[in-house]
Amino acid sequence: MDATGLHASPVFSAAMIRDPQDPIASREAVVWASRELSRVFARQSVQVLEGGLLDDIPSADAFLVIAGSDSKLAGEILQRAGVEFRSEAEAFCIVGGEWNEKPLAAIAGADDRGLVYAVLELADRIRYSDKPIAELRGIGTVVERPSAPVRSVMRSFVNELEDSAWFYDESFWDSYLSELATHRFNRFHLALGIGYDYGHDPNVRDNFLNFSYPFFVQVPGYEVKVAELSERDRQKNLEMLRHISEACKRRAIHFQLGLWNHAYQYLDSPDMNYTFEGITEQNHAAYCRDAIRLLLQECPAIDGVTLRVHYEGGIPEPNHSFWRIAMEGIATAGRNIEIDMHPKGVDDEMLELAANTGMPVAISPKFWAEHMGLPYHQTDIRKSEKPDLTSARTGLMAITATNRRFTRYGYADYLKEKRTYGVIHRIWPGTQRLLLWGDPELASGLGRSGTFCDSLGFDFFEPLSFKGRKGSGSAGGREPYADDALQLSGQEWKKYMYTYRLWGRLLYNPDENPESWRRYLRSEFGAASEACEAALAHASRILPLITTAHGLAAANAIYWPEIYVNQPIVNIHERTPYMDTAPPRTFGSISPFDPELFYGIDEYADDLPKDEQRGKYSPLEVADWLQDLAETAERRLEEANRQVPDPQAPAFRRWAIDVSVQAGIGVFFADKFRAGLAYALFERTQNPELLRQALSRYESARDAWAKVAEMTGDVYREDLTFGYFPHLRGHWAGRLQDIEDDVSAMAALYDGIRGNPSAGSQAPAFVLESGKKGSCPAFLHAAPEAFTRGQTVELALELEEAMTDLQVQLHYRKANQGESYNIVDMTRKGTRFAAEIPGSYTDSDYPLVYFFELADRPGRNAWIAPGFGNSLANQPYYVLRQH
Repeated sequence: MDATGLHASPVFSAAMIRDPQDPIASREAVVWASRELSRVFARQSVQVLEGGLLDDIPSADAFLVIAGSDSKLAGEILQRAGVEFRSEAEAFCIVGGEWNEKPLAAIAGADDRGLVYAVLELADRIRYSDKPIAELRGIGTVVERPSAPVRSVMRSFVNELEDSAWFYDESFWDSYLSELATHRFNRFHLALGIGYDYGHDPNVRDNFLNFSYPFFVQVPGYEVKVAELSERDRQKNLEMLRHISEACKRRAIHFQLGLWNHAYQYLDSPDMNYTFEGITEQNHAAYCRDAIRLLLQECPAIDGVTLRVHYEGGIPEPNHSFWRIAMEGIATAGRNIEIDMHPKGVDDEMLELAANTGMPVAISPKFWAEHMGLPYHQTDIRKSEKPDLTSARTGLMAITATNRRFTRYGYADYLKEKRTYGVIHRIWPGTQRLLLWGDPELASGLGRSGTFCDSLGFDFFEPLSFKGRKGSGSAGGREPYADDALQLSGQEWKKYMYTYRLWGRLLYNPDENPESWRRYLRSEFGAASEACEAALAHASRILPLITTAHGLAAANAIYWPEIYVNQPIVNIHERTPYMDTAPPRTFGSISPFDPELFYGIDEYADDLPKDEQRGKYSPLEVADWLQDLAETAERRLEEANRQVPDPQAPAFRRWAIDVSVQAGIGVFFADKFRAGLAYALFERTQNPELLRQALSRYESARDAWAKVAEMTGDVYREDLTFGYFPHLRGHWAGRLQDIEDDVSAMAALYDGIRGNPSAGSQAPAFVLESGKKGSCPAFLHAAPEAFTRGQTVELALELEEAMTDLQVQLHYRKANQGESYNIVDMTRKGTRFAAEIPGSYTDSDYPLVYFFELADRPGRNAWIAPGFGNSLANQPYYVLRQH
């Protein structure tokens, strides 16, 4: 190869045929993708010769036809190959064959976006192939069509010190956006003004781009400007925003501009780095209207705008009049612009005023609060999040703190049938923002959840989101590594290329061929690729499972399971950041994020002694899952260590370290769940044996955390900053003392009881080694295809074998998280159980959600049906839509 990395002399030629008469093949995005393919071929010693007809370059060694699916040439090739291709948005096909006894590949798309995906799919195959010529000759037939209509990545600008480098770097945008397009993301969301939450954050200093408009445009008729910003820098900002949006358009990516803050002044922040002149309370709304119109006109490649329309965006509630005026700027910009509202607090009036603009409207509720749980929509939300219909409140949070409180952490009541707005679910960066994530099973589950009740898809906060947020940035930028050998020199996002690959491709098609990610793994890890895939897959289930079962705090600014601030098991009355949990705010009192399917520790400790367990998953079952996932991840990682060509290669070390860290966190929580349950049972029985079990398990958990702290000590920076509060920054080692203090408090309690036998109780103890219970009885259930509004729904469950003592209950509710479940006993006749959902209940705008609970009374076993499969990636309940 020469200095550019290209082979000096091509040894094979390929004719690239794009019919100039085909309107799809000649579009800008397809031309761009074709050039990307040419560059990939060049790196593989393949010379590309361009033409408009197959006969133009008869001497080529292979032929590539790039065309819209309706073109005559593509149609003839597809017909000859016997391939039926439905022309639907973003679909594509690749068909292999021969022409003049030479390899031929027909690459067809239903539209420009589909054709871009087809071209980039071939480029990806060639890029990671050891034998590109054989790859061309061996192309079979690939037909792909999208599942989720929206597949979005969100990148947030939250810190001038850390984020300016990538924001102004055109080469970053070229490589980053090209990677997104390759993996079939069709939307990119650049979020400005999301660095702070108005009303919660005093002493704000770093407010660059926070109130965005005057950083980009000078609006005629107003003297509004940023006092500390030169005209030259303002123009530079506008040119960069225009470049980013046009770079998206060039790749057939929808560009969404997030304007998350509309407060120009933070009342508790007198020392902000940037101050605004010429704007007042009187002209605020009108200025925002005219500024957003001008910004959209100056950047014609902006396709949509995301607005945070509740109080954290700087506008007190309710203030529909402000938004009615501001949205006029979108309506009068001269083209269709999607209005996407972050829906916390959004009510019918807000939806109506957005619809009245005549623009397409979407809302983007959170998925698992501000975290990443298992890949299904919560069966139910915590009681504390249900709407408060009794309190009257005025001021900043008048809506979101009361009757619309449940809109903060899930899909709320937005999934009505026949709604006039789109719903896009947003995965926030609370659970995982630093460690590598990659599990094809969970990604496939997300792909299926993306279209839940006709939802449009997902908007993912990318890895490293909120790095440096709330003034916590440093001169080192987003770089998280202390070890020089692991640093990526300003290209930190490339660590997560596998994550992007899985998210994008499996949201596009949850049944995607595994080869589409395994070719990448083989290129990185050679013979160890299979073991690397399995190790990271099992490790990647750990943190989402912890989040699902242990809902310490809904806010990502509070709860960070990756580098967890310890919640004490013993009530030692220390200050805790986790204030949205129930008193006494100990480890045992924490609710799961899905309390309908998962037991809290104290709740389970109440039921266990009475042999009245429900079918919910217990802390012991979760502990077993975590232990198994951690052990499997470590075992497969050991296998990879033996097989990988170079165990010291930076890519493998980054992979291996993050697998080991997540496995260690899994062991920690597995033992802490067991310790927490033993301690809760001790509190109820005063049996010292239970306290001994709790202490033993807690010491094991502490040792697991200490191991994580040691293995990351010289690898990651000692202060990883995602906010200014102590619980949003630091290192695993810095969390160890709180764990030690809690263990010591438990040990002191045990020593006191052990030294004073009369202080204990002889109540029965429990051996808490395993949460395994008998298998759920085999059953058959045929879910109805749909139901008619206002009519009774009959549901039946048939056992495959008779069980005399089995009882079955039906749990059902509307797909409205503001409501709770109805529970009815099912009537038994032989092996058949039946129940009805009355027509008076089905007479609503909503689909239905239901599941069964089976119990072998008077025994101790109970189950949720359908429940989870082995991979934890499925939807554990049924959804029933209206005709």
